Amino acid sequence: MKKTLFLTFLLAITSSVFAQDKPTKTKAYEFEDVKRSFSTKTKDQCQTGTCWSFATTSFIESEILRLGHGEYNISEMYNVRMTYPKKAEKYLRYHGNNTFSAGSLSHDVMKSIDEFGLVPEEAYMARESEEEDYNHGELDNVLKAMMDAVIKNGHITDHWDEAVNAVLDVYLGEAPKSFDIDGKSYTPLKFKEALEIKVEDYVNLTSFTHHPFYEEFVLEVPDNFSQGTFHNVKMKELTATVKNGLKHGFTIAWDADVSEAGFSFKNGIAILPKDKTLRRGQLFKEKVEEITPTQELRQEGFDNFDTTDDHLMQITGLAKDQDGVEYFIIKNSWGTDNPYDGYQYISIPYFEMKTISILLHKDALPSDISKKLEL
Repeated sequence: MKKTLFLTFLLAITSSVFAQDKPTKTKAYEFEDVKRSFSTKTKDQCQTGTCWSFATTSFIESEILRLGHGEYNISEMYNVRMTYPKKAEKYLRYHGNNTFSAGSLSHDVMKSIDEFGLVPEEAYMARESEEEDYNHGELDNVLKAMMDAVIKNGHITDHWDEAVNAVLDVYLGEAPKSFDIDGKSYTPLKFKEALEIKVEDYVNLTSFTHHPFYEEFVLEVPDNFSQGTFHNVKMKELTATVKNGLKHGFTIAWDADVSEAGFSFKNGIAILPKDKTLRRGQLFKEKVEEITPTQELRQEGFDNFDTTDDHLMQITGLAKDQDGVEYFIIKNSWGTDNPYDGYQYISIPYFEMKTISILLHKDALPSDISKKLEL
């Protein structure tokens, strides 16, 4: 009897400890989903700086679903593998005075898809098994050191690109030239065509006042190594574009600053409190008043480096809290260990103040914005 009581007590204590460690939904914010668009299984980028590929690939998986081709698990690492040589060449052309890191942006995935196509995960995992975590720390350091050595040498031979590809093959594996899926044989480009992914149908938008509205410009963030251009719209038009897209079943790839105390993957939420003295430990216990975004405040945050290009995710839906306040639902690439299986609820003030850019299908644009951009 005593042994039984002790075991019962021990089980209760153990359960209590694990319950405290497990993320729980904040009681201050209760969400009701209003609209969810097609999205696939949440993944984990692990120890890599490849959120740009995870977010954009997830976006493409949603597009494949939206286009009626069913659910596919597309390889994030295939387009990482095909983009790294482009980074290395750009770094070389600028004599080392350009970004050469793990980071990139959504348009780099789209450029890779356009040139090199798509590959299913089963044909290119870039790791030994699905159970193995990605870790690109050594890969990134080796590539950077090698390119710095090539540039420092001052006499460029014809072999540097072969060396880059050899390193990528060692760490990630050789990219497949063809593969079989659903009983058919494809090349990566033929697979892209079969899934009807037409890169020219997608547009990048941003919102900053240091360039004219409704024109394209090269967005000045370090990870824009390829000097991609973005259509410039007003802040409220950016929000209206996302809402319009979600309303019609589209999803959006989202680049944003996630360094704020109000961005919490653990709690599955992102808010931007008006009281800037509040820290993470003080937030989410009760609802707080948020900043009222303006175009001027948004620009100020970008100009003084408060808003930086941190992380890419996918916007998949619209929700509201217990007071009827709207939030965007986003899919992260940090696994599923939060109250919403890897998803988060992002307040509109957070989105308007902390968005760097978005990528979406041009058919998701509101008609008036499409006309202004001549798309």
